[in-house]
Amino acid sequence: MESVVCVEKENVLICAGDCALTLLPHCGGKVASIRLKGKELLQAPLAPYGPRNRTMPFDEGDASGWDECLPSVAACTVDTVNGPIAVPDHGDAWRVEWKVLANDSSSVTMSAECFSLPLQLVRAIALTQTEKGYRIAAEYKVTNTGTAETPWSWSAHPGYAAEEGDILQLPDSVRALRIEWTRNDRLDKSRGTAAWPLARLTAGGETDLRISTPTHSGVGDKLFAGPLAASENWVALERPKAGVRLRVSFDSAATPYLGLWICQDGYPEGGGLQQHCVAMEPTTAPVDSLGIEGPWSRTLAAGESFRWPMTLDLELL
Repeated sequence: MESVVCVEKENVLICAGDCALTLLPHCGGKVASIRLKGKELLQAPLAPYGPRNRTMPFDEGDASGWDECLPSVAACTVDTVNGPIAVPDHGDAWRVEWKVLANDSSSVTMSAECFSLPLQLVRAIALTQTEKGYRIAAEYKVTNTGTAETPWSWSAHPGYAAEEGDILQLPDSVRALRIEWTRNDRLDKSRGTAAWPLARLTAGGETDLRISTPTHSGVGDKLFAGPLAASENWVALERPKAGVRLRVSFDSAATPYLGLWICQDGYPEGGGLQQHCVAMEPTTAPVDSLGIEGPWSRTLAAGESFRWPMTLDLELL
């Protein structure tokens, strides 16, 4: 099988003040580390960085850091003008080598070529110091490099480290989230949605989705908000013990949905090391599978491109 291998000497480091990002072009363009004043803000690797191939499930890798999911989050089969196409788990981009197009001390631009569908993703990241802390500004462009129309969807996939008492924040107008998955049926799925912030539990009672639960609680919930209005284009994770508030903002006209992955020892399901993170994921669709069609479905004509931004502000408390 084709695979890529992470090579330490080819890592990319960008810095500003007391903040540094490490990116791994040979490991799917992963942002492997965001360190702020010596503290790591991303989910640590659950396994050593290693080869990826075109078919392995995501949980056989390191399941850490900040990846990009293109052209789907869930493994699925999609119909195209050239017939049905199988898209692997969490898409193509996290498992292929990325090419560094430009790089200086505080910014880097890289590109990835998908293999299941004819898509190229270019991502530019710039790190700057601000009055409140630091800003990581990402600009994306996806292009159909094929000769016929192709479907696509994208989701940011950053796992931000979380510990008990951290507070997830959404705009006041958000009142409900669609339940994509909940480990061991923790959340009551009878209505298809969870009330925000107090969600019903299948076993009875409620849980406050805003507050990170203790380690070993077995929580693993994937939820979606949207479509979101222009005033609802943000989500934040306040980390009092870490002294920082992570605020993600995005263009809700371009990426009108928000995925939330709330995990405290709820993934992977096979045992071993588990994630302790909250993922705040601007996305083009309110479902993980590209194979599920709806008003959110997107296609690109041959040669057509689409651009969108995402910003992560690290606000010191």
